[in-house]
Amino acid sequence: AMIYVQKALANSGLSSRMILQVHDELVLEVPENEIEAAAQLVRQVMEAAYKLDIPLLTEARSGINWGSMQVI
Repeated sequence: AMIYVQKALANSGLSSRMILQVHDELVLEVPENEIEAAAQLVRQVMEAAYKLDIPLLTEARSGINWGSMQVI
């Protein structure tokens, strides 16, 4: 899924970029005006990365550091 996210970001025209993977989480650097669009794109790509019998749900959070993250 991470490979698909990088390609989707590159093709989207957004200036957001993936900078880190921590276990099952992706960390992106996203300009404030792109937060909603980038979160929607990443959730969409992650949830559709592989067809499963049970839906794979994702969650996006935003913040300037780990301690200030809020669910989008």
